[in-house]
Amino acid sequence: MYDPTRLAALVAVAEAGSITRAATRLGYTAPALSQQIAKLEREAGAALLVRHHRGARLTAAGELLVGRARRILDEMDLARHELTRLSGLSGGRLRVGTFTTAGIHLLPPVLSAFRRAHPDVELAVTEYEPPDGVAAVAAGEVDLALTHVYEPAAAASWPSGVFAEPLLVEELVLITAVGQMLSEGTGRLPVTELAGRPLISSAPTHPPRRGVEQALAEAGATPAVVCESPGYALVCALVSAGIGMAVVPEMVAAMSSTPLSVRRLEPASFRRTISMVHRGNRASAAAATLQALLRSGFGRAASAQRPGGEGG
Repeated sequence: MYDPTRLAALVAVAEAGSITRAATRLGYTAPALSQQIAKLEREAGAALLVRHHRGARLTAAGELLVGRARRILDEMDLARHELTRLSGLSGGRLRVGTFTTAGIHLLPPVLSAFRRAHPDVELAVTEYEPPDGVAAVAAGEVDLALTHVYEPAAAASWPSGVFAEPLLVEELVLITAVGQMLSEGTGRLPVTELAGRPLISSAPTHPPRRGVEQALAEAGATPAVVCESPGYALVCALVSAGIGMAVVPEMVAAMSSTPLSVRRLEPASFRRTISMVHRGNRASAAAATLQALLRSGFGRAASAQRPGGEGG
């Protein structure tokens, strides 16, 4: 095994082109650094440097070892970094933002797994209606947040230093009261079939839904009730009572506490993407660990739920 300190000394000489300059950079005396290189040469069983009046250059063996040494030292730096991050899981606080649907149906089992593995980390959960969770991450109010975007929608800009990682994509589906005419059939229903029919419009001024509401209006869907709550429990209750129909995410339809009929729409481009918002490699050890659990947990949720309660 080569001593990492001696490998670092060889790399420093290769980069500086001189034992004297490398010694200054590393805080050694030139003789002390020469001794490190000599010991490394004995370990390697080959001359690694050729000294000349302007400094030193690598031999073929030295070139080979420097290439390997750089990779070894990079891996050791990465290991030290990861161990430092892991040490942050022995305490501290993890602040999580979520919107209602994810907070009720998707986040709890993930947080439960995190708590079992890291009971000393204090958890704080705050509800944000999208896109407010994005701003909370950017402002440092939470370590990460779950948010969503709907399609169709106008393109949105993200704050600098904030990253969105999609976790789950779900279609928007039509929900009606049980037994209504549009609930019949198993094929996809063209959106144009909603023309002239009473629609419960879900918070049309709410930014995430604005594009969807506009597309439904262009298809001729007539708002019968404007439900200004971004939460979906009230929408589902109104639909179940036969007051109108609505277009909601699959998860909302599947987990509604009131009886509903569900029909998929054509085109299938009406959808909602649930994403995890974080600060990239600036995330704490606890936040990075929860990110990994979310990736795994949401993958299982996507396969388990067909189609996809309450919330926006």
